[in-house]
Amino acid sequence: MNNSIDRKSSLLGAWLGFIFGVILGAATGALSGTLSGVLISAVIGGIIGAVSGALTGALTFRTAGATGGVSFGAYTGMAFGALLGLILGFFIPESFRLRVLSLDILILNVIFQGRFEAAILVSFLMSCLDTAVGAWVGGRNLIPREKRG
Repeated sequence: MNNSIDRKSSLLGAWLGFIFGVILGAATGALSGTLSGVLISAVIGGIIGAVSGALTGALTFRTAGATGGVSFGAYTGMAFGALLGLILGFFIPESFRLRVLSLDILILNVIFQGRFEAAILVSFLMSCLDTAVGAWVGGRNLIPREKRG
């Protein structure tokens, strides 16, 4: 039974991560002011969101189980998303960062000024995404006290 719930948690997390990733990616890409920036960021956000969401769903099941609920899921997702986002953010290619800086858009110049700033942005966005996924999965897995026996 636990493997079934674990698999369902990962699958739900992947779908939610994909949806939220596309939304956050498109919103972040909109900062570039170009359609190609929006589309590329949405695709990247969807892919990273699906992977991160699946991992968050599985981790939420492990930490919250059937008794943790929304809060356990949200905090699990928040911590995991921030850590994963920080790791991914440090691996942003320098060529990409320089390409963003060449657009000469003030907000992007501030956000991508250095590797640290870009990593913090990715960490924040992943934390937001995984907080939502973790809360949703944790709430869905919760079994009320009356039904637990």
